[in-house]
Amino acid sequence: MPEQRPDDDAPRIGAAPALPSIVLVAGFGDGAAMFESMRDTPLASRYRLRPIDLPGFAGSPALDGPTTLEALAGVVHEIVLRERARIVVAHSVASIIASLAARRPGSPINTILSLEGNLTADDAYFSGTAADHADPDAFRAAFLQRLDDMAVAQPILRRYRAIVSRADPRALWQLGRDARRFSDEQVPGEVLSETATVWYFYNPENCPPSTLHWLRRHPMRTVKMAGATHWPSVDQPEALAQRILAALAGE
Repeated sequence: MPEQRPDDDAPRIGAAPALPSIVLVAGFGDGAAMFESMRDTPLASRYRLRPIDLPGFAGSPALDGPTTLEALAGVVHEIVLRERARIVVAHSVASIIASLAARRPGSPINTILSLEGNLTADDAYFSGTAADHADPDAFRAAFLQRLDDMAVAQPILRRYRAIVSRADPRALWQLGRDARRFSDEQVPGEVLSETATVWYFYNPENCPPSTLHWLRRHPMRTVKMAGATHWPSVDQPEALAQRILAALAGE
């Protein structure tokens, strides 16, 4: 179990004690701030939203040991136990982390709401590039430059780039390399679908062809987010909240 623990005093959204909790886990290099816009949605009046910064990201201290998917799954496992949360919202590569946390003995997780989470190896289009660089600093520099270039046509990436720049370079590099390894050795979508009740929220325009093909061949509860970017909690928080509530209500 990782020795580094997240801050127990991190802010909760909609923190009425009687409400059930939802833990929200950001994707590669991102942080809890990506869920800030959910504060003023109906979801926050029905659930205690607990967005978290994983160790090494958004300025939080890195783990003492390597930053791997399993190590971060241990962190998420501790948090869901403490929060008594059965539901996890997981963005991008965090879907792998959430699925590994759900497989841990004693995990209370029974529902994962995946926001364009990794289903195939091609979904590691950001994280997986870490394996192409020999050291953390080289990867960080190349990744930030890539985001700068992409942000010219996709302004929403400016927020993401600013958060990524605060990540611990070694944690960013180690997690990216481990995501590539994991996706090479197994199919992330199969692991995800076998661990809990899963709802997959996505805009088909954001997904690689291999992921869309996988979804056609492997039935999964899906919710399409028309016009959304890869960060629907940022650019479509109200629509995302309404669709999450509908999914949790079984509609």
